[in-house]
Amino acid sequence: METIKKYNLIQRKDIILVAVSGGPDSLALLFKLASLRNTLGLTLHIAHLDHGLRKDSKTDALFVKQWADKLDIPIKIEKLDSKIKGIKCSSEEFLREKRLIFLIKTAQKIKANKVALGHNLDDQAETVLMRLLRGTGLCGLSGISPLRTIKGVTFIRPLLETKRREIQSFLKQRKVKPRIDPTNREDLFFRNKIRHNLIPLLKRTYNQNIVELLANLAESVSYDYEYLDQVAKNNLKTDVGKLNIRKAQKLHLAILRLKIRQNIAYIQGDTRRISFKHIKEVEDLLNNRPEESIVDLPKGISVQKARNFLRFYRR
Repeated sequence: METIKKYNLIQRKDIILVAVSGGPDSLALLFKLASLRNTLGLTLHIAHLDHGLRKDSKTDALFVKQWADKLDIPIKIEKLDSKIKGIKCSSEEFLREKRLIFLIKTAQKIKANKVALGHNLDDQAETVLMRLLRGTGLCGLSGISPLRTIKGVTFIRPLLETKRREIQSFLKQRKVKPRIDPTNREDLFFRNKIRHNLIPLLKRTYNQNIVELLANLAESVSYDYEYLDQVAKNNLKTDVGKLNIRKAQKLHLAILRLKIRQNIAYIQGDTRRISFKHIKEVEDLLNNRPEESIVDLPKGISVQKARNFLRFYRR
């Protein structure tokens, strides 16, 4: 309840879509929200996405369906096309995008005003390390947000300040055995490598409280980034998708970079896959390259230099 109150994540009469994989985090989240259902007058729905990557994925869906029935909560189950096994892009990124689309679509259909996700404190620490190793700035170091709106849908993470071991203890006390994805034990994805190798090394060799320190860093940076982001929005108010060159060149570099990110987010919906290298490319376009030069960014976004402004568009 502390995280819910701290960030004002839930209000009375909210309609909440709970993303439940059947794993420990999402199951604990479901139980917590179910316990608040009568007190706050909440309307709950469950969403489960069957990735279809494992032979026993149907069992996960059945497990979640059984809990939905026990708790008397409506459920929406969807299975991805089996063709995803042949995708060429990062399967981790691909699955995240598919899950997001599914949750947004389902939330809109049932008119839910919130989507609840089960990310915990350890996930936060892992995310900060992942972004640091891939290259990031303040935005990336701010980690996972407890409250965020994507395409008109508000996502909340009530367990973001709860440790993984606390969640495991909570389920053990309730004598509930969650579903465990066997791929979570393998170093198949980058996050698993961080979880199984790097964080234990940092705990053992440098600081046993590294998870808490990284989570605290994310919280502190998030407030700094939020303030600077608002300052950037109040500076150089021009048409969205455009950046006045002469005025932009006079901005503090920190504000300029945020203005670039804001314009990308306007076109793309977010700034995922936009790295520091991409921001530097747009800066170089602004300051050094001739008119009509173009910088191509991930996810089909481009920036073109005209006589007086940079134009951000989807190619």
